[in-house]
Amino acid sequence: MAKIEGFRIKNFRTLKDITLGRLWNQREAAPLSHMTAVIGKNGVGKSTLFDAFGFLADALKSGVEEACDARGRGGFERIRTKGQSDPIEFEIYYKEDRNARPITYEVAIDMDFLGRPYVLSERLRQRRKGQSHGRPFSFLILNNGKGVVWKGEQAGHLLNEEKEQFDIFSFMESIKSNPEQEESRETELVELNDTRKLGIATLGSLKQHPRISTFRKFIEGWYLSYFTPDAARSLPLAGPQKHLNIHGDNLGNVVQYMEREHPNRFKNILYQISAKIPGIEKIETEKTNDGRLLLKFNNKGFIDPFYAQQMSDGTLKLFAYLLLLEDPAPPPFLCIEEPENGLYHKLLEALAVEFREHAKGKKGGSQIFVTTHQPYFVDALEPEEVWILEKGEDGYSVIHRASDNQIVKNMVKQGLPLGGLWYSDYLDAR
Repeated sequence: MAKIEGFRIKNFRTLKDITLGRLWNQREAAPLSHMTAVIGKNGVGKSTLFDAFGFLADALKSGVEEACDARGRGGFERIRTKGQSDPIEFEIYYKEDRNARPITYEVAIDMDFLGRPYVLSERLRQRRKGQSHGRPFSFLILNNGKGVVWKGEQAGHLLNEEKEQFDIFSFMESIKSNPEQEESRETELVELNDTRKLGIATLGSLKQHPRISTFRKFIEGWYLSYFTPDAARSLPLAGPQKHLNIHGDNLGNVVQYMEREHPNRFKNILYQISAKIPGIEKIETEKTNDGRLLLKFNNKGFIDPFYAQQMSDGTLKLFAYLLLLEDPAPPPFLCIEEPENGLYHKLLEALAVEFREHAKGKKGGSQIFVTTHQPYFVDALEPEEVWILEKGEDGYSVIHRASDNQIVKNMVKQGLPLGGLWYSDYLDAR
């Protein structure tokens, strides 16, 4: 299962410069856990942190200009940190599986002279097999859409990057002037037609760049939940669908698919939801005469079913989460903002446990990232899984891990719940 071990965000709204987990040049830091929860007061930047992942996913799919305008972001100048002129930057440090060598992806986005967002630079780097020290070798470098990329599974021997500053254009000239050198057969000079598109989107579709393709598929597979109960109450056209979409308006279609293709998994969902929401005995679909799909909930004591349009927000949301967790091909990264909204507080600890069990699943699940302000949810978590986001004195967001506080770790070991410690202000920066 692919896993993000760390990431860094610079100049994205209130996130002027924050790092979570381990980066290639911060190996002493502990990596992110399989499940990560970010907590904090209103207005500290939790939604911004969630949206940073959404922005990257949108940029890969549609380009950086469209991503700046999508989902009410308001354009590049609205999302770049106020008072800053440097580019927006993201860095992701991830492993494709437990035994794989980590890969770092770095991207910087700026405005051109016409005021349009564009990709200033991109880089993918990975240590070669057997390399344990020094800078990782870059197998993709792009500046203003021009650069060099290594073909195949292994990086070439030419780029060892011992220098802090690497002049890509001098490097390309050296390749041109020495066409017979062995390493040149592993490299390819590239120039993109559109600097508003990510290079990994273009090069990741080519067979000769399998590592770039794997990373592109990793980000494409992210699931960021923009679920709304009203969307789940819509009447979609009938037809089974494998995966729940980000808004949840195909909830009935996924039920159709699970009923037909994975009946045992669907029975497990029904068992779980009936244990958490008393009275629900059966959930099924019904096709209308005009080809629409109704989602029916059968409750104890009632002959006639209730339809999704009549069910509470909390019931629909919990059902959607359980469908996500039982997906036969789960996304590698599952990001949910404030899952507690609309749910009974005594369900929250159980939901947190469900999330963790899925994330640590032996057969592979999703790495889960949530933002929350509900102590009952945090009660089920460990200090290594919780990050506290706060506003610094300069107005920008700062973040630290609960496990960095030894007093907090000791109190949890003594049986005190982490959410209760948060409620009592023990998790604030000291």
